[in-house]
Amino acid sequence: MPASPDEPAGLARYLDTCATTPPSAAVRAAMEEAWATAWANPSSLHGPGLAAAAALERSRQRLADLLELGGGRLVFVSGASEAIHLALLGASAGLPPGRLLISAVEHPATVAAAERLRRSGWTVMVVPVDRRGVVDLEALLPLLAPPTRLVSLIWGQSEVGTLQPIEAIGELCRASGVLLHVDAVQVVGHRPVAFGRLPVDLLSCTAHKLEGPRGIGALLVRSGLTLEPPIAGSQEGGLRGGTEPVALAVGFATALEEATARCSGGEDPIAAVRDELLERLLALEGTALLGPLPAQSPGRLPHHIALAMTSSRGRPLPGRDLVRALARRGWAVSSGSACRSGSAAGASPMLAAMGFDPATAGSGLRISLGSWHTPADLEPLPADLAAARREVEEQG
Repeated sequence: MPASPDEPAGLARYLDTCATTPPSAAVRAAMEEAWATAWANPSSLHGPGLAAAAALERSRQRLADLLELGGGRLVFVSGASEAIHLALLGASAGLPPGRLLISAVEHPATVAAAERLRRSGWTVMVVPVDRRGVVDLEALLPLLAPPTRLVSLIWGQSEVGTLQPIEAIGELCRASGVLLHVDAVQVVGHRPVAFGRLPVDLLSCTAHKLEGPRGIGALLVRSGLTLEPPIAGSQEGGLRGGTEPVALAVGFATALEEATARCSGGEDPIAAVRDELLERLLALEGTALLGPLPAQSPGRLPHHIALAMTSSRGRPLPGRDLVRALARRGWAVSSGSACRSGSAAGASPMLAAMGFDPATAGSGLRISLGSWHTPADLEPLPADLAAARREVEEQG
């Protein structure tokens, strides 16, 4: 839908929603009401505290219903990074040291949590992906044998948009008696998620990717699975410390309600807008798609485009330079290449893991859409991208 008049200026040209999204008008209104009526500490036993506790638990139940939690638990956390760490460190604490499997295209938070496990005596193995960023199931299957006890996979890859076949992977993990954690940060809010019917034990999500507030996320935990908190606390059933942010929980629930209504047909309607834009962008000289085509199985995120750009001579152009050139034209996009110390020419570890050479792995450009975008908003982008490409080539 078009942006409402009170949305931040320039939102039509903000194309970095995989990084974060602005809270919607409904989310802001719900949070304002919560700050006015449920501002107290929800652990207090007086009237204001009980009002805050009631608002918190209503939000938890709304989220649980929307995500079809089943008989599991929904734990509020500060965001996806904490959710991922609670999932991996919390689940592993009750197990003898074994092997953790992660894919070659995981978010840095998962890599950091895996390193914590490595230091505590676990073995960490990286499962390869193909040229589209999809996990190699033939390579995964034998690795599910002992001593593997835990698998953590990103469902929707934020850099290249690849969706993993989580249902198939989950069935393999269940058959092998291995716990599966899924990083669903980019998926929740863009497609229906029924946790209780997925072969998944733990699932992480966060509010600010779906027009909710920053500072709150959730970990969904399968019924019967016990976690040990990395940091002791009395809140959230003893799984974390710190006074719960009631207004943020209200905003999270409101954002997911809006997203669920948008996706009531089974898919995010922004996919049609994305597909039209993608067709126009791929018609430009020197532009190639990274990750799978939308129609390829298991598919890609509905709001996501990832491109590799080359010069008129076929030389890969630095993605960060293209981001700056587009910013000068008023567009907010992202480079697909992560700026990491020691990386070759800004090369993306994700694209390198997918088999791209260092120069191409530094040429990624990510465009991610929001629910407010219309074809009219995006109509000037192809021409501006072509001009940015010429500018970067001339500067090089």
